[in-house]
Amino acid sequence: MKILDRYVAKNFIIGYVIAFGVLMGLRVITDLFVNLDEFTERADIGTAAVIKNILMFYSYNCTLYFRDFAGMITAVAAAFSFGRMVRSNELVAVMASGISLKRIIAPIVFLALLLTGVLIIDQEFLIPPLADKLVRSHDDLPGQESYDVRFIGDQNGSLINSQRFEVGTRTLHRPTILLREQTDRPGIWEVTGRITAEKAVDKDNNGQWALFSRDPKTDDLIDRGLLERVGAHGAPEQIPFYTSDITARDIPIRRKSEHKTLLSLRALMTLEKQETGIRDIFQLSSQKHFRITDPIINLVMLMVSLPILVCRDPKSMKSAVMISFSITGACFITTFVCRMLATEVVFDKVMPALWAWLPVFIFLPIAFIELDSMKT
Repeated sequence: MKILDRYVAKNFIIGYVIAFGVLMGLRVITDLFVNLDEFTERADIGTAAVIKNILMFYSYNCTLYFRDFAGMITAVAAAFSFGRMVRSNELVAVMASGISLKRIIAPIVFLALLLTGVLIIDQEFLIPPLADKLVRSHDDLPGQESYDVRFIGDQNGSLINSQRFEVGTRTLHRPTILLREQTDRPGIWEVTGRITAEKAVDKDNNGQWALFSRDPKTDDLIDRGLLERVGAHGAPEQIPFYTSDITARDIPIRRKSEHKTLLSLRALMTLEKQETGIRDIFQLSSQKHFRITDPIINLVMLMVSLPILVCRDPKSMKSAVMISFSITGACFITTFVCRMLATEVVFDKVMPALWAWLPVFIFLPIAFIELDSMKT
């Protein structure tokens, strides 16, 4: 059986490499075709800089493309490997030797488990360190990006707002930081003060924001900001720093809710405890549960496809592939719809956990039924 296992595994790996190259290549080429004008709209940079920017952009984003296409790549690889074996009647010879077809799919299931581990490594250990680079737009140059910052909450309960954040210099321009305290009523916060400055710089990328203001007499920058406390009398306090868990690297990621999907599962769980907005909490809960269910759904899609693909008649292979891809597509569509509904009010409730696990509850029994009904 070791020889047969190696043969099946070899066919699957060849199919996986081909499917990976085709699907990832199509994704990159399609995106480049649509957005090429955005890469070239800067007239002040040369051709070499544009090409370098394109290569860096897609090198980073391939981690996201793999996360999105991992399940489809595995299903296509399984169809490719079994298609070759069915076309040459190899499965008939295997069955004639007394080997069950359920035993044939074992190497593919084992390799799929290993590839699921690669997907988890990609999600938890590759994407989060690159998150600040993955939020870049096509027309942004590395180190020259700038974003507006609208009331990002930190672990202190404060809200950070700024007209513009420069990534290259790690500078918040004209920041306003609202200091808050939790009241006795859950979800209700009380503003206790306000910090203003001309700019705030996180020089060491550690959340220690150095504050700078303009001297009203000389109009020069001085290394301190102004803290106005609610109900306090007299001149505002002068403070040199504001310490937060939000670093310069976190600003591009935290400024939009959709970018939080780039965080690790551990960071999502930590952020969920800090959020005060009900909708933000539901969004983070949805992302947390889908982070767990996505690898499971990819495996379930493969388990649904394999029993259909393992057919003995070469004439029925085309229909088997079509049925397999149809079920896989239905699983993708179901997961997409559940992802949309996870943060919406359905039946007077918001149930992110239920919607995240619903595709597993629907398609896992189908996979078991198909495996049990396999003709061996």
